[in-house]
Amino acid sequence: MRRKGMIRFFSRPFRFAICFSAAVALLFTYAMLETFVLPREMDVARPPKVSGARREADARTEDGSPQAAPAPTLSATTVPTISELSYSDDNISITIETVRLYGTTVHIADVRASSPEYIKTAFAQGKYGRNIKETTSGIAMENNAILAVNGDYYGFTADGYVLRNGTLYRTSSGADALVMDDDGDFHIVREEDIADTSSLWQVWSFGPALINDGAILVDANSEVSGRHSVSNPRTAIGQIEPLHYIFLVSEGRTGDEDGLTLLKLAQILASRGCIVAYNFDGGGSSAMWFNGTLVNAPTTDGKRIQEREVSDIVYIGY
Repeated sequence: MRRKGMIRFFSRPFRFAICFSAAVALLFTYAMLETFVLPREMDVARPPKVSGARREADARTEDGSPQAAPAPTLSATTVPTISELSYSDDNISITIETVRLYGTTVHIADVRASSPEYIKTAFAQGKYGRNIKETTSGIAMENNAILAVNGDYYGFTADGYVLRNGTLYRTSSGADALVMDDDGDFHIVREEDIADTSSLWQVWSFGPALINDGAILVDANSEVSGRHSVSNPRTAIGQIEPLHYIFLVSEGRTGDEDGLTLLKLAQILASRGCIVAYNFDGGGSSAMWFNGTLVNAPTTDGKRIQEREVSDIVYIGY
């Protein structure tokens, strides 16, 4: 009887089509929520390593087998000198400069460090996963950052290399990645060419690459993949020389702020002496935090000044 009732139900005009359409709509809605909304913590591809300045002789367990020694706590040995636009101790030196270029306010942080391990990354809520988000300032405060900018928003996509603070979370291929090795040097590489990650400290995947070997790689028509060439708020990072970096965030999307094209962004970084530079997530995500204060005025649509929640930051700190 139940089977006959089902047959009669679906034999009525359009009922099967309506039910099928509803099922497809539900599956599509779930897929969109899973991709863009529902937070999901994910597994680590490779456990943390002891690397760079932290690398020490192996410790030994009771049975004599080798075990990586715990990393010492990084800390300053001198009292830092802090002002509204600068920070300095025996390991870290930061100066912030705000300039007006191309009809846009540009915030430039000049960073010097005694070790690459003061250039760190952090995840929103301290977790690696999809759709786990916080504001740049929130993540910065939780990690006692001195300086921070938004990162590559890895959690928005299922693709892209993710290696942070020496820990490998995700591999990928097909894009130009920014690699920071254990010496603190930046390299632009294709993701599929990353064969050995044992000597790497960070890998970011957003792009495009702006400068490599001192040469600008973008032109007037360049833009983030899949988007039209327009001026936007931007976030970028570059290297001038060993352990000397530039962190840059620009304003945009308001009547007073034109924003930057990728070419103008690259030209500013080149004028500051960067030999390698890379574009991070921009638009409403662009944010710079320094000494407990948000430096820029983030906006997505120009109607309100508000930080967009992101999945990760790049920061300077202990």
